[in-house]
Amino acid sequence: MGCISLSHLLTPEEQLLILKKNCVDLVSEEELLDRLKCGKTLRVKLGVDPSRPDLHLGHAVVLRKLKQFQDLGHQVVLIIGDFTAMIGDPTGRNSTRPMLSREEVVENAKTYAEQAFMILDKEKTEIRYNSEWLGSMTFADVVKLAGKYTVARMLEREDFAKRYSEGTPISISEFLYPLAQAYDSVAIQADVELGGTDQLFNLMVGRKIQEEYGLKPQIVMTMPIIEGTDGKLKMSKSYGNYIGFTDEPKDIYGKIMSIPDELIAKYARLLTDAQEPFLEKMEKEIAEKSVNPRDYKMWLAKELVKQFHGEQSAKEAEDYFITVFQKKEIPDEMPEKHIEPGDYNIVDLLFELGVGTKSEIKRLISQGGVYLDGNRIDNFKVVVNVRTQHILRVGKRLFIKLIALIKE
Repeated sequence: MGCISLSHLLTPEEQLLILKKNCVDLVSEEELLDRLKCGKTLRVKLGVDPSRPDLHLGHAVVLRKLKQFQDLGHQVVLIIGDFTAMIGDPTGRNSTRPMLSREEVVENAKTYAEQAFMILDKEKTEIRYNSEWLGSMTFADVVKLAGKYTVARMLEREDFAKRYSEGTPISISEFLYPLAQAYDSVAIQADVELGGTDQLFNLMVGRKIQEEYGLKPQIVMTMPIIEGTDGKLKMSKSYGNYIGFTDEPKDIYGKIMSIPDELIAKYARLLTDAQEPFLEKMEKEIAEKSVNPRDYKMWLAKELVKQFHGEQSAKEAEDYFITVFQKKEIPDEMPEKHIEPGDYNIVDLLFELGVGTKSEIKRLISQGGVYLDGNRIDNFKVVVNVRTQHILRVGKRLFIKLIALIKE
């Protein structure tokens, strides 16, 4: 369904209130209001490097803000950094990031736009690949670009300053990354650029470089970075604490149910359309322990599954959770593994099934997280006798049906 522009129904001041909600940095509010008052369609940029093939809820925070611009009638420009991904964004790194091959970047880029359209309106989104302009630059062009920014300004960046003071190598290509990202804003003539709070330095370089090329500097907006399911580290595939757009509905639901209670309101504020009175009530009741946080968590889990997979899938994911985890029943469907009948050490069996490393499996057993046919296994040396069919449960969500191969 195409988005309907609301800009003609709202004053510039009302639009500003919507757009600045949940923002951390806005440089500057006055500039954004001035451009809204002009009545022009703003070009709103988000750059994403396809260093990994899938998007997760951390990306959704910024994409949802882009969708707000889109609903107000502005032009969203999603830049797939197929060129900059080969350099690698040094943000938050304490060492030089390995460069990706062109083949890796192209493969990863295939899924980026497709998944972004799970939030953005495809018909209203301009997709650009920055190899279009960066790939055609001559060495003279690069020297000209590099001459518009100083090393001193580059070393004001926290992670560069830290690495420099510690004597950790910084490659020249890493200095070029913020300049390349900034040149994206020149190439598409961005009015606004969005990013996470960790991107503030790069986005501000964009303002400076646009001025150097005779353009009005872009407005910079940063959004919060959400913690992953562990509640500690930022959501990232690298940390294994992510919830992906294309995860199975029951997995999205189950992962949301595993987040710490203190993250419920933050996720709800940044990832749903819940209104402020409801959010404030939620925060108050969770803080006062006047409700079971699980009830709000179930609401949140269902809302997020609905966003990415629809109403029916959300209902099925909720039913699955209630059946398996609240009623302690076995799911109707689960992966099946066919193995030769015989005796198996439980650790060796789980290792062969790909559950994890042997040390991880032993930790799961010691924590009481492994069950066979409903009976908890609490000893690493237990021998499992596989003769017919058995139900193996590992952790809270993984069920495996073991089926012995019957020889003719």
